[in-house]
Amino acid sequence: MRVDPSASKPDWSALETAFEHNAPETHSYLDLDSGQVVTIVDSRPEDDDKRLSIRRHPGRFVHLDPASSREQYRWMERFVASVEDTALRDRLVLAIDGKGAFRRFKDVLLSYPVERDRWFSYRATLLHIYINNWLRTKEITLGENPPWGSPDQPPEPDIPLEKPVGRRGEGPTETLRSKAKDLVEQLPALELPAAIAYLRFLAERMPSVHE
Repeated sequence: MRVDPSASKPDWSALETAFEHNAPETHSYLDLDSGQVVTIVDSRPEDDDKRLSIRRHPGRFVHLDPASSREQYRWMERFVASVEDTALRDRLVLAIDGKGAFRRFKDVLLSYPVERDRWFSYRATLLHIYINNWLRTKEITLGENPPWGSPDQPPEPDIPLEKPVGRRGEGPTETLRSKAKDLVEQLPALELPAAIAYLRFLAERMPSVHE
């Protein structure tokens, strides 16, 4: 990326939103002439004029590559590793295990407003670093540098979070399900009501398989 004061200044807020939103049917482009972000949704016929304009002016519009779900999942892992409250950290480790991780992660943080605000700041930092790295790889000219400058990487390493492991290498969710299965197999029929009560107790502590 090159900076020329005579070039257009991007809509940085819209740019952030586009890089964070990675729905497969949504495509965003930076208009180098105006600095605006143009977003197209596959299922919207009203976007046909935008599609036509982009095809006619290939050098004017630059396709934006949003942070992938895998990348944003790693951001969650790094944040969880930074949580000092052991009980909260354990809850978040369980929350991000399996399908529906993003929603469960946000649901847990709703009860912790201070950590929730810290997550927003943490995520913004990593998103800005991602955008800066993307800009460095592009031969484009913009009117100014990003307003967030050059933020430093958080101290937590960008490596998979070490999660609690159950028997035979199971994750925390699989461990709870295994316990439930063993309980049913071991108890006689007369004690099934107790087993059912325990199963309900476990179900409240494991992510749903249908999420």
